[in-house]
Amino acid sequence: MLTIRLLGEMAVLRDGEPQLLPPSRKTRALLAYLIATGRPQRRDHICDLLWDVPDDPRGALRWSLSKLRLLVDEPGSPSRIVARGETVAFATEGLDCDLHALLDAESDDAGAVPHDASVDRLRAVVEKSCGAFLEGLDLPAQGDFQAWCLAQREDVRRTQQALLNKLMVQLAPVMPEEALFYARRLVALDRYDAAARSTLVDLLLRLGRHDEARQHCDSGLQFLREASLPTSLLDRAAAGLRVATGKVMPPQQAASPQAAGSENLLAAPPVPLLAPPTRQQVRFCRTTDEVRIAYAVSGGGRPLVKPGTWLTHLEHDWRSPVWQHWMQELSAGRSLVRYDQRGNGLSDWNAEDLSFAACQRDLAAVVETVGLGRFPMLGISQGCASAVAYAAENPDRVTRLVLFGGYARGWAMRGNPSEVAIREALRTLMLHGWGANTPAFRQSFTSLFIPEAKPEQIHWFNELQKLTTSPQNAIRLTDMFGTIQVEALLPRIRVPTLVMHCIDDAVVPFEEGRRLAMGIPGARFVALQGRNHILLEDEPAWPQFLAELTAFLAEDEI
Repeated sequence: MLTIRLLGEMAVLRDGEPQLLPPSRKTRALLAYLIATGRPQRRDHICDLLWDVPDDPRGALRWSLSKLRLLVDEPGSPSRIVARGETVAFATEGLDCDLHALLDAESDDAGAVPHDASVDRLRAVVEKSCGAFLEGLDLPAQGDFQAWCLAQREDVRRTQQALLNKLMVQLAPVMPEEALFYARRLVALDRYDAAARSTLVDLLLRLGRHDEARQHCDSGLQFLREASLPTSLLDRAAAGLRVATGKVMPPQQAASPQAAGSENLLAAPPVPLLAPPTRQQVRFCRTTDEVRIAYAVSGGGRPLVKPGTWLTHLEHDWRSPVWQHWMQELSAGRSLVRYDQRGNGLSDWNAEDLSFAACQRDLAAVVETVGLGRFPMLGISQGCASAVAYAAENPDRVTRLVLFGGYARGWAMRGNPSEVAIREALRTLMLHGWGANTPAFRQSFTSLFIPEAKPEQIHWFNELQKLTTSPQNAIRLTDMFGTIQVEALLPRIRVPTLVMHCIDDAVVPFEEGRRLAMGIPGARFVALQGRNHILLEDEPAWPQFLAELTAFLAEDEI
């Protein structure tokens, strides 16, 4: 059996025996890239990725492929390095790969197997895949490869966190000692994860380890305060610790200023274990260009399809004070179908094609996989252009359109030099500030989207940016949004359409919403009072939006 480890330090084993890896870092990187992407890659693309030399990049590629054949091929068996014309691929049949096991476990429907089998499988996968992606194998001079590698590492880290949390939640009621082991692993992945730290403290309290719980509470509060992050979850855990021990905690562990005006924390219960949302089912499908898309269906009843946008995460959105009320209301009395667009959330971050046409393939793949017939669509922001394009190309599938905060032409197509200059400045800032631990840049970006947000909402949106996509993808997506142009499709829309837009929206100008409505025959336009690009639950425009949406969709059901 051929075994390849891509998590932690790269290793190749044959029947359990380690094989000597090629000394060339680029050759090892090539092997990892072919296995991780799992599909044929064009030779010119690989050369651009790894060999930016002027003399003979294809010769360098051929040399590396010859070394890999010696490493992974077995005499008398078909070659695993499949070179056909202009493409190169790695045949993964029968391959034991920790990265593949991790991703397969993420996409498995746990409800399809007995509980005990699910836990055993999760244990095996978690133990097998506990390292960082290609740890120590960096190519700083190869910018495109390095960007792909960093995005893959973040994708792997988020998947590891999700599986650890799932395993910990399942074990906590029956095997708290083992759950504690995985809780420690979860904290080690991200020491700024307040939810993981509070869960760790809760488990220690259940097991009577009060001193250790106090130490974790103290260090966690220190980390969060030094990073200027909210401490409310650990403040509540500290209160639970005081109740359990009957002691007053030292001053450095007292409740943070943010919680000073809240209810009496001494009476607050320990923070409950955070289970993944049970109100939705997350599954995966593949597009025609073999990109993996995560989608979810929540609620019940007639479907409502929400085309993908950027900065979404199927699981985190349910816990977010920015998006949670959207998820709850849109899933009430109907089946909300949504997905993470390529380059975002739980979908593939390393998609080569991030064009508008490629994003339309994501939408088509989800609609076909879910098996929808005729349905209304809700477009938000850039998702409005996706909804328009889909409705124009599939007039027999879409029954109604609701478009909020959207546009038909991207920022680069509007002929506004000042807007172009601002976007280009933001593009530069994204590269250097998006993934940084300090949220200074992300907070300025947040202020454009939700200028009237409360501190908790600002924090969530700051963190959501880092969780949902990489700096490189943020730049590529922003560039793509600028080139969108679907105005020619607007006259082809023949279904009832409702367009809504906030008057002082700083992300998409109000005029673009009016222009969108004027281009669609018979569309009704509703102006909403507000400055937020994403409507918050406590602003007056939110109930007005809901009332308009509900009444409009109800007409479709008559």
